[in-house]
Amino acid sequence: MLKLKNVGKTFEGGEVRTRALDGIDLEVDAGEYVAVTGPSGCGKSTLLSILGLLDIPDTGEYWFEGRNLAGMREPELNLLRRGRLGFIFQNFNLIDELTVTENVELALEYMDVTAKERRARAAAMLEKLGIAHRAKHRPSQLSGGQQQRVAIARALVASPAVLLADEPTGNLDSAHGDEVMRILRQINGEGTTIVMVTHSPSHAAQASRTLRLLDGRILVDALQAA
Repeated sequence: MLKLKNVGKTFEGGEVRTRALDGIDLEVDAGEYVAVTGPSGCGKSTLLSILGLLDIPDTGEYWFEGRNLAGMREPELNLLRRGRLGFIFQNFNLIDELTVTENVELALEYMDVTAKERRARAAAMLEKLGIAHRAKHRPSQLSGGQQQRVAIARALVASPAVLLADEPTGNLDSAHGDEVMRILRQINGEGTTIVMVTHSPSHAAQASRTLRLLDGRILVDALQAA
């Protein structure tokens, strides 16, 4: 489903050049749950940004669902991001001026979906994630765990094929973090492919496969024991 071939990415700042990714070869099959681990600065977030089409590699190829994305124009990439990819971030990235429902509806704003259907789909997703009773609240009125549920609802409301999660439990206490991990396992069990960046060994162990990065390279690529 996702395939990287010899992908490299370098960042330049003044006279400093940082090789974030160095010759990455990676394939992720449909329905997999992959945890990406490694020390800070090893390239985890850069890898996730490239997989999510938020950044482009300097070298190598990225294939998505059998299509080579090299040379694809930004409008085409935007359509692909909106229709096939969902994102969960550590900092939730909710808009406090909007209600919970309106935040979730944002994911459908630029798709061919009527306002009535947007509301219905947002309501159904909030119900599924157990946060429907907060639909009319603002994000600032919610706990961290509740905000992350809203962020997950927003990521899933467009029915993406791939969910990309960057430290989804990083700002949560252990109880709320465990609840988010339960939701991710459920989502994966329903068929959504997940690639998750995490610093938590216990959370990484809940994925079906673990990658460990070091200095921009994949050091370990291992399946978890069933």
